[in-house]
Amino acid sequence: MILEMKVPSPGESITEVEIAQWLVSDGDYVEKDQAIAEVDSDKATLELPAEVSGTITLKAEEGDAVAVGAVVCLIDTEGKGTATVKTEEAAPTVTPTATPEAAPAVEESSYAAQTPSPAARKIMSEKGITPSEVKGTGKGGRITKNDAVKAVPSMGTKPDWGARDQKRSKLSMLRRRVAERLVEAKNETAMLTTFNEVDLSAVFKVRNENKDAFNAKHGVKLGFMSFFTKAVVRALQLYPDVNSMMDGDYKIAYDYCDISVAVSGPKGLMVPVVRNAELLTFAGIEQEISRLAVKAREGKITIDDMTGGTFTISNGGVFGSMLSTPIINPPQSGILGMHNIIQRPVAVDGKVEIRPMMYLALSYDHRIIDGRESVGFLVAVKEALEDPIALLMEGDFTKAFEL
Repeated sequence: MILEMKVPSPGESITEVEIAQWLVSDGDYVEKDQAIAEVDSDKATLELPAEVSGTITLKAEEGDAVAVGAVVCLIDTEGKGTATVKTEEAAPTVTPTATPEAAPAVEESSYAAQTPSPAARKIMSEKGITPSEVKGTGKGGRITKNDAVKAVPSMGTKPDWGARDQKRSKLSMLRRRVAERLVEAKNETAMLTTFNEVDLSAVFKVRNENKDAFNAKHGVKLGFMSFFTKAVVRALQLYPDVNSMMDGDYKIAYDYCDISVAVSGPKGLMVPVVRNAELLTFAGIEQEISRLAVKAREGKITIDDMTGGTFTISNGGVFGSMLSTPIINPPQSGILGMHNIIQRPVAVDGKVEIRPMMYLALSYDHRIIDGRESVGFLVAVKEALEDPIALLMEGDFTKAFEL
């Protein structure tokens, strides 16, 4: 029996995917549930498992965009459990009947080697280069547009620059969609960024005193993200306009805080969501962020993991960023950028002290968030991080950390 494998729907509103990579070859024998391909949607990369065991025939190429429901391969359930032998060895059995026919091929190759493509000819003319100065890499030695672009006019003795090449590769559907959304955010929102700085001395002190006990009890490290997430949730509750978004002429406000956390994965930037962060403890936040980060690194993040956030936190500091203007993650209205922590001299009670300082950046949609709300929000985050026991732990870190 021949089974047609069709592209399943990876999520609501997604109409097509792209074949990112075939994990098997045409003619291979595959087992049921074996991953046979990786497919990119505009939100995530997913594995396509074989629906039955059998011999596979591929019906789409890597890089092809295929509609949801389209047939991408056939599986012959009566196929044997061995891969199809390639037929390259059969070629020598075909013997040419005569040799004269080979001459035109040589002639054609020589002609092609001296004949640039129309686009290449135009570029070469502008550079003042003759075909004899360019080595063609096209079929039969034909000079391609890319050959002409890379060609350098001769100016006496040609310098030896060594190997110079360039590689052209198509962006994944996920990367293209991320690019589109970033451009949309810049073009379709009144984006503005406001800055502040925070002294993390108190956070360092609390972490250093409790990290070992926290790790022993909860099986996860006590990082900075739980402090920042808690501080953001508090600030969103004080300034709810920052936790809202535009929908045409309407404003949608949320009474919950689904915090998107930007993490780096093998396919690029991923933004999974910590749901109902306002209900989570420090341990709950750290465990959820750890779980989502592992899924992102292993390429197992799902569309459901990345949709529905109401506000985003981006930690460029882990890569050494000192200051940046993060781009809003649409349709959200705000994003908080964290940066690297630097020991800097600051004035404290009239004296100069060395403190662990971090710059904070809040990018927001000025159509819906005014300066008062944006500045107030950022100040609220700063206040909570500079006095975490009082403002984030109700005065009792033992209870807050469940120690």
